[in-house]
Amino acid sequence: MKCASLVLIILAAVATAAGAQDAIPDLRGTWSGKGKSIVFGSNPHHPGAQTATDAPRVRDIEATYVVEGQEGRLAWGRSSSAVADTKEPFAWALGSDNKSILGADMDGYFYITLISSDRMEKCYVQNGMSPTHAIVATCHMMDRVKR
Repeated sequence: MKCASLVLIILAAVATAAGAQDAIPDLRGTWSGKGKSIVFGSNPHHPGAQTATDAPRVRDIEATYVVEGQEGRLAWGRSSSAVADTKEPFAWALGSDNKSILGADMDGYFYITLISSDRMEKCYVQNGMSPTHAIVATCHMMDRVKR
């Protein structure tokens, strides 16, 4: 009898842990981070006279993402950088693993991996089809700003 009770307790604990893993993370809030970007050309976040046909530049970037809303696996908000307060809208979709996020803004695409509830690795790419014709690639860590 004791063995059966122990098995039931273990099964309940495993089911609780599995349910906790299935919980959709709350992404709302302000996320901030610094990193390096490779840039061909220029755009508001990477200003200059360079064009997409000039040699690439490696530039520092400090970005802020404010996730204003979330409904289930969908999140949205606005982004800016230390160089340009553009408040550019973005949309993100969280994968079923509760760690992978794909998204887009006005001229580029995101691939984000949640590391913890307050840390993510944000990768961003922009092809030369935007109005600025800049090409950008970056990956760096972002942390949720504590309230």
